[in-house]
Amino acid sequence: MIKTDVIIIGAGPVGLFAVHQLGIKGLKAAVIDNLDKAGGQCIELYPDKPIYDIPAVPECTGEELTNRLLEQIKPFKTNFYFNERVNEINQNKDNWLVQTSKNNKFEAPNIIIAGGVGSFEPRRITLKEAEKFEGKSLFYSVKSKEEFKGKNVSIFGGGDSALDWALELSKISKVTLIHRRNEFRGASHTLSEIKKLSKEGKLSIKTPCQLVSIEGNKDISEIKIKYDDDKTEKIKTDNILSFFGLIMKLGPIIEWGLGMDKKHISVNPNNFETNKKGIFAIGDICTYPGKLKLILSGFHEAALASVECFKRARPNEKYRFEFTTSSKTIKERLGKK
Repeated sequence: MIKTDVIIIGAGPVGLFAVHQLGIKGLKAAVIDNLDKAGGQCIELYPDKPIYDIPAVPECTGEELTNRLLEQIKPFKTNFYFNERVNEINQNKDNWLVQTSKNNKFEAPNIIIAGGVGSFEPRRITLKEAEKFEGKSLFYSVKSKEEFKGKNVSIFGGGDSALDWALELSKISKVTLIHRRNEFRGASHTLSEIKKLSKEGKLSIKTPCQLVSIEGNKDISEIKIKYDDDKTEKIKTDNILSFFGLIMKLGPIIEWGLGMDKKHISVNPNNFETNKKGIFAIGDICTYPGKLKLILSGFHEAALASVECFKRARPNEKYRFEFTTSSKTIKERLGKK
């Protein structure tokens, strides 16, 4: 059992800022996210697109914002649990018990749901035989490109993720880029580079076609693709990388007995607590009169929710609001002299 002050569900910008607001109050958080890294919607949907409405930051990308938030919370040494989904939430007196898809168990007086518009999950290959290769030789994300060095890699997809990894892995692997259409949706300059490599014989492009079978025992040995004209082709393959995009799901949240309003969680705007004491919702997942779906609004919600979390986690201590500019205690927690 992992005991902490607050369990944060969601590692997007709002969840990361909640870590900061809790940390300067002396509270420890554990962060659970269904994706394989921090950043949530910012990283998965628009890592390279500029964001213009972050205070004091005229322009930054989703990736830059995520990296700055991670840098900001470094002093708190937060534990992250990626590739995990919260399956169960149960109450134990004044505490909440959480169990994840990896059977990790947590206990805390507070839960903050910062799951954006729901949890993001990769759109999986639907072939029956695909499941046995998942996590072994079929992947929906790249943790270390070195795993693919010298391998025959078939990459599926037509967006930025597929194009970026096709370009990057072509330096160390034999890459085949496969898409169901002739047109790609990724950045034009990346596509130009890929077409150049294709002409030079350093990368292979197969369009318009779809995957029809995967063959292999423990690991993948080859795949079969089918073109729109019904012709088929077998391709020697060690690894499949699939980038068919993400789907957004509320998942088990709808079973937790929270007050819902059209797939959003209703909260008290004074502290962003739900109808369940000790469970809070912040960011795009929550709704209240006048709600604006801005990262800025989520930061405000995280700040107010953290105050109520302190009161529940430290019932015998009086909460004292302090400015970070003048509080010696906060400066110490941030590692500042």
